[in-house]
Amino acid sequence: MDFAPTDEQRAVRDTVRAFIAREVMPLEQEALRRERAHRPGLERSELRELQLKARKFGFWGLATPEEYGGMDLPAVTQSLVWTELGRTFLPFRFGGEADNILFRATPEQQREFLLPTIEGERISCFAITEPGAGSDAANIRLRARRDGDDWVLDGEKTFITNGNDADFAIVVAVTDPEKGARHGGATAFLVDRAMGWRSEFIQTMGEGGPASLIFDGVRVPHRNILGEVGQGFALGMEWIGKGRYTIPSHALGIAERALQMAIDQANTRETFGAKIGTNQAIQWMIADSEVELEAARWLVLRSAWTVDQGLDARHASSIGKLYGAGMVNRVVDRVLQIHGGMGYTRELPIERWYRQVRLYRIFEGTDEMQRLIISRDLLRGYTKIGGHLA
Repeated sequence: MDFAPTDEQRAVRDTVRAFIAREVMPLEQEALRRERAHRPGLERSELRELQLKARKFGFWGLATPEEYGGMDLPAVTQSLVWTELGRTFLPFRFGGEADNILFRATPEQQREFLLPTIEGERISCFAITEPGAGSDAANIRLRARRDGDDWVLDGEKTFITNGNDADFAIVVAVTDPEKGARHGGATAFLVDRAMGWRSEFIQTMGEGGPASLIFDGVRVPHRNILGEVGQGFALGMEWIGKGRYTIPSHALGIAERALQMAIDQANTRETFGAKIGTNQAIQWMIADSEVELEAARWLVLRSAWTVDQGLDARHASSIGKLYGAGMVNRVVDRVLQIHGGMGYTRELPIERWYRQVRLYRIFEGTDEMQRLIISRDLLRGYTKIGGHLA
């Protein structure tokens, strides 16, 4: 088995690393200063400018098929890129992306929703979570009722990423309560904000925040159904599944950068006449972080590799998501401890990461849901201990 990146993967990774170091990281101190003044770290226009700079040398649409102007990178290469993006705490993402399920759109829907999203002219959000349906997504209650050539949506979605800024939402709604969402009773709709839904900002412990989306008699044309009637829950799970290896890939980059900061601190900070790196307590925190980081790296890359092989990646991705999310929380906690009081201030990004990575154990499937998936697969014989090597 050869785990070394190919020449192409290495070239992509190194190009992204250089771009982040040259164009994005120099903006970090100004972003921290703005956030201390209770302002956004970077304005959307500044992030857009960075995306257009990246586009000039070909980085546009990492997962987007080539026929839509994207790079269509393999999952392992995408994982490597997401790791590099994690090295900066700024919310930079390469442009040219769209929700993976939007490629299921009809030609007319693609012209109205998909293509403008790829070009950055429109912003989307995906809305399945509700006040009473988080991990149990099949428990959604937002109703879509047929009325002639329209569907009328009533209900609420919550904790929706990009919900405050989105021009349109991909909304999974109940269309047949008798069947239940999981068994063909839910449908996905493309709903413009102009159709009448509103968003309400949710303040969280992290930077920025999600939104609640309120639908009160919102009329949606039948032509705005994404996929088929009754396919909404399956599309929702397909959307969520994409994050199962990208989230822990991003966590790897955060852990790498944070651990290097801890090493630098241990080699320069002196107490009682000696560098703190000479203390066994500090050495063990660094050693434990490196071991967990490397373990997470191979679990995450294996889940991405499974995707590239065209295999069912759900089990491997759940393992990578579960371990990667826990790993980055433990590493950042140790790094903050090594920095002492300074790590707790907003002069450094460590406390920001501390708040940010706590979410990784919740969104796109909580730790508990990953454990449920992993154990269920084993107990029901869907997979063997040891995976593809068994």
